[in-house]
Amino acid sequence: MSSALEKPNTPTHPRRRQHPESTTEGAVPNKSTTDSETAPLKIASPYVLEARQLYKTYRKDKHEVPVLQGCDFSAVSGKVTAILGQSGSGKSTLLHLLGTLDAPDQGEIYFDGQRIDNLPRRQRDRFRNSKLGMIFQFYHLLPEVSALQNVLMPMMIQQGFWGYLKHRTAIRARARELLVRVGLEHRLHHKPRELSGGEMQRAAIARALVAEPELLLADEPTGNLDRDTGRQILSLLAELNRERGLTIAMVTHDETIAASCDSTIHLADGKIKV
Repeated sequence: MSSALEKPNTPTHPRRRQHPESTTEGAVPNKSTTDSETAPLKIASPYVLEARQLYKTYRKDKHEVPVLQGCDFSAVSGKVTAILGQSGSGKSTLLHLLGTLDAPDQGEIYFDGQRIDNLPRRQRDRFRNSKLGMIFQFYHLLPEVSALQNVLMPMMIQQGFWGYLKHRTAIRARARELLVRVGLEHRLHHKPRELSGGEMQRAAIARALVAEPELLLADEPTGNLDRDTGRQILSLLAELNRERGLTIAMVTHDETIAASCDSTIHLADGKIKV
């Protein structure tokens, strides 16, 4: 298969972080940490995301299955990093740890110089909702609501009931714009069962981007798609990387896809291959 994920150029218009006080009238405000929460200590780092010596073992009854055994990871802002390895190598586990969906047994994870693996649950959920976008091989769309409502869901969670009502015009406009951007302008009100696999993945990408994350984590985003549809999804991710300066970390077992990324880490038996 020919490579669809082209090596991105330096973005012409890199993403800029807005100070919370700079929100313009009618725009959707950023969530800020409450006064009762203490911001964790930040350290200087050249990476937007960095993990050090991660260990993870799963246990069932008396059996232990070591999955990660001292993995390091780093992602440079505005670049695409591939996590390459065969099935069972620990790729998805690593991505879940980086996305704070699970916690390592040992090791540390930093985002923009701030440690995130040991955040209290409430802060961790808020961090994941506002800073990360995640797409999965099997989409994980809510089956009972439309594509538009699926895309709106992260903002409903972020803003809360009254916040969403106050800003719903801007939020719905952003969700619609993203669905148009991924080619689903004719599928806004279709439920997942009425969409093809490629359309569901496009809806999942729009959902991952609606909160304007700084980092996109993708777990085998083309693994459940045919070759042509997979190539289209990779092209879309490449465009987002170029146009928005979006940092992407992507799990794959396809060496052709990995070769088209800016950097690659190789996982085998839970360890980084050098």
